[in-house]
Amino acid sequence: MSKTYKAIGTCELCLREEIETTVHHLIPREMGGAMLETANLCYACHKQIHALYTNEELAARLYKISLLQDDPQIMKYLKWVKKQPSTKLSKVRKSKSVKRKR
Repeated sequence: MSKTYKAIGTCELCLREEIETTVHHLIPREMGGAMLETANLCYACHKQIHALYTNEELAARLYKISLLQDDPQIMKYLKWVKKQPSTKLSKVRKSKSVKRKR
């Protein structure tokens, strides 16, 4: 995640409103997604996605918001974060599988 553009809006993943969002490439840029579809995500969701999944996983099977929302690995997080105020920054820990693959 190098250059991210920030705006105030709704996170397309957790659906929290009036929150600062960044641009997330649904297929990572390094996997050929530089000019493909993007989503506006809050910083917490954006960080959580990259902590849980490798770029290869994102490109191969989690290339749509609906696929991310339905993935068991992130469902628990989404349930929790939806209850958090938009001003709260959450800590993110990388999953063991992502740590091993990097």
